Amino acid sequence: MGLFDKVLSNHTVKEALSPAEAFAAITLSAIASDGYLSEEESRGISLALSRMKMYRSYPNEVMQRMFDKLLGILRREGMNSLFDSAKDSLPYELRESAFAVATDLILADGVVAQEEQEFLNDLYQALSLDAEVATRILEVMIIKNRG
Repeated sequence: MGLFDKVLSNHTVKEALSPAEAFAAITLSAIASDGYLSEEESRGISLALSRMKMYRSYPNEVMQRMFDKLLGILRREGMNSLFDSAKDSLPYELRESAFAVATDLILADGVVAQEEQEFLNDLYQALSLDAEVATRILEVMIIKNRG
């Protein structure tokens, strides 16, 4: 947490997110955890979310507005604020899925930066996932992304 994060966090109101926004914010945080968000990674998030039941009825314009909102929070308030809002708004039953999708997106490019490893560790703890479940998800996603 940076100097400004400490000062400004006392003056900002955490925005409640819908379950869909919270899930998308977790994936966005995962991809941006290495400090870089490429166009290819953005497309990967959109593709991953479009496969989920929760987002099937979302037209492109709605998805774009949702990501604009999340990116706005990221720019204005920082990664920690976006992550905390997402974590607090994410329904319990979506926590394992959010961890799985975030892990899949991080592993997709074949390179896992130290920041990404730390993010996944922080995510599993923040979501209060069972260590055994998180380990199994990680193992499956490693296998999935080998080829």
